[in-house]
Amino acid sequence: MVVGVVALVALAAFLPGRLFGAGRTQGAAQAAPSAVSGAPATSAGTAAARTAAPRGSASAHGSAHASAAASATHAPAPAGHRTSAAPAAPVPAAGQRVVTFVNATAQTVWPAAQADPKEPLARTGWVLPPGASVSLLMPDGWNGRLWGRTGCSFDAAGQGHCVTGDCDGRFQCGTAGSTAPETLAEFDLNAWGGMDFYDVNLDGFNLPMWINHTGGTTPDKVSADGCIPAGCTHDLLATCPSALQDRVGGSVVGCLGPCTVFNTDQYCCRGAWSTRATCLPARWPVDYAAIFKRAEPTGYSYVYDDQSSVYTCSGGCDYRITFGVSR
Repeated sequence: MVVGVVALVALAAFLPGRLFGAGRTQGAAQAAPSAVSGAPATSAGTAAARTAAPRGSASAHGSAHASAAASATHAPAPAGHRTSAAPAAPVPAAGQRVVTFVNATAQTVWPAAQADPKEPLARTGWVLPPGASVSLLMPDGWNGRLWGRTGCSFDAAGQGHCVTGDCDGRFQCGTAGSTAPETLAEFDLNAWGGMDFYDVNLDGFNLPMWINHTGGTTPDKVSADGCIPAGCTHDLLATCPSALQDRVGGSVVGCLGPCTVFNTDQYCCRGAWSTRATCLPARWPVDYAAIFKRAEPTGYSYVYDDQSSVYTCSGGCDYRITFGVSR
């Protein structure tokens, strides 16, 4: 159990609906699989803060996805965003944290952030070749989500498209939400008593991911290569059930959540299945949460997966988000 009972109870009382219960209800955010993405995140754990853009089969993506996939390998970053060497890590001022993206995959990843209007970031889009890293300064108190985009192609003005994780076709996402399926890193910094709360959200999946923290006074429960006692980080695309596969050009590019695909009260933990006692993946027609959890043991696999998936850090922690599988 990664969060102590006292901390969980305190957070549930102090932040109702943020990282727990109704605040993570997939049904509220995903009742319509073709809803338009948009509103800025107001809570790191509020699924309703990001409604989904069109998602589903390869045909749902259409020619725009296929075109982006075909050109992504050769697509340059927009003018002013190219990097020939790893930039120096930024030096945080008082009230700032350092968050570092690391690309341990064999493909280019375009990290993104959904802006928190109350705590704005200088940038909300980056490009990260294989083996590279990039750091950003995060305001203490920031509350929102970060993710990786794949198969992107942008013009010099920063307009284009990503096969997965797209944010309204922008290189700099600003307040635009992300398009499922995407693996989300969610943060609520200095949320209660100087404590940060963070998690990997598996409402959908496009890239293997884990989060480490440095500094602070809390031991990191995740190893540097993405392992915990329950297992290590794997690529869910290799084991994604056919019913949940997001395909483009015959290739699996993402794994959609069961609520997104089937939109039933049981999979979405709504109605008669809305409580912790009734929302039990073992009783679903297919326990898809277990499949997600085996690939991403640190991840949040369904609404009430908080006790094994919400992590905390106190004392002014910095963070590293790694895209990749455990070695």
